Amino acid sequence: MFTPDELSAIALSLRVAFLAVVCALPAAIAVAYVLARWSFRGKVVFDALVHLPLLMPPVLTGYALLVLLGRHGAIGYWLEHWFGFSFAFRWTGAVIAAAIMAFPLFVRSVRLSIEAIPRDIDEMAASLGAHPWAAFWQVILPLSIPGIAAGMTLAFAKALGEFGATITFVSNIPGETQTIPLAMYTLTQVPGGESGIARLAIVSLLLSLGALVASEWLVRRSAYRLPSE
Repeated sequence: MFTPDELSAIALSLRVAFLAVVCALPAAIAVAYVLARWSFRGKVVFDALVHLPLLMPPVLTGYALLVLLGRHGAIGYWLEHWFGFSFAFRWTGAVIAAAIMAFPLFVRSVRLSIEAIPRDIDEMAASLGAHPWAAFWQVILPLSIPGIAAGMTLAFAKALGEFGATITFVSNIPGETQTIPLAMYTLTQVPGGESGIARLAIVSLLLSLGALVASEWLVRRSAYRLPSE
């Protein structure tokens, strides 16, 4: 049976992972579209910045978040001063950390899906008088559903397993910021914690597999398919 702390960690991980995907979704689609369809000076630098969380050690990403969004950070100080709100050492900060760490994987999946759509479709829509926004919303976005679904799966799994940035930014507070990976880390320091680690590992694996199944179901239910399918 699961202990109360383990159940709390599982519930918090689900909440954090779900909200991280929801928060990252609009920006990931927008950035993926820009990288897939636009040409502009500094695109390589922009692409590198998008993927920076994958290149940096997660602890460094968490430290950067602490410097920016901590209570005495460049942005966090004003958030607390003006609105009385702080991300540091709260579960909402875990959402931010998970979303940022999952963002590059999300963007890459959606970008590859958009790049697989022939540019002729964009040109045909424009020749018929369709506004670029209408073409994106009615054509590009529906055809990108497989990539979006795959990106959501990757982002969800990444958010579930996020550790370094989370523990650095929001610490390891039971009932507040302790997700499944942090709970497993705590159990490694507790005598006899192996059984708890095994239970949480199984749950984490099942949740990730469930996300993959849901992604496949979403793709198959879609009325649209990429031209190659």
